[in-house]
Amino acid sequence: MTRIHVLSLSLVLGLAACSEAAPASPSNVESPPAAAAAEAAVPVVSVDQVAALLEAGSATPIDANSPDTRTHHGTLPGARLLTSSSDYDVATELPTDHASTLVFYCANEHCSASDAAAHRAVSAGYADVRLMRAGIAGWEAAGKPTDHPES
Repeated sequence: MTRIHVLSLSLVLGLAACSEAAPASPSNVESPPAAAAAEAAVPVVSVDQVAALLEAGSATPIDANSPDTRTHHGTLPGARLLTSSSDYDVATELPTDHASTLVFYCANEHCSASDAAAHRAVSAGYADVRLMRAGIAGWEAAGKPTDHPES
């Protein structure tokens, strides 16, 4: 009789352990590769890193600011100007080479327009997308040159 109790107890404990296993949740279920790439964090680069990339001619700055911000602060030299941070035309407003290094920026560290624009580029298949979190305000504060597009 003792043996039956021990076996029964083992069975009950074993079943209890199985029922406590973690259910499938978003954190432990693999995402499809495209979804994972779109959700991946975009690397943040400093003003000095961007300046070095631009000096070497190895990156394209992408301005996600409004026309008013551009008029007041200017843009990074050679920047491509987006018509909208979240609804721009990828085919006409970004370089055709999806391997290009793109550096997105907006007004300052509190602005998130560049995040939306950068994630749109990643979703469109651009492989080397980066964010300059300091924005044009950080660029100016570091004494870097700006272009002032025609209004």
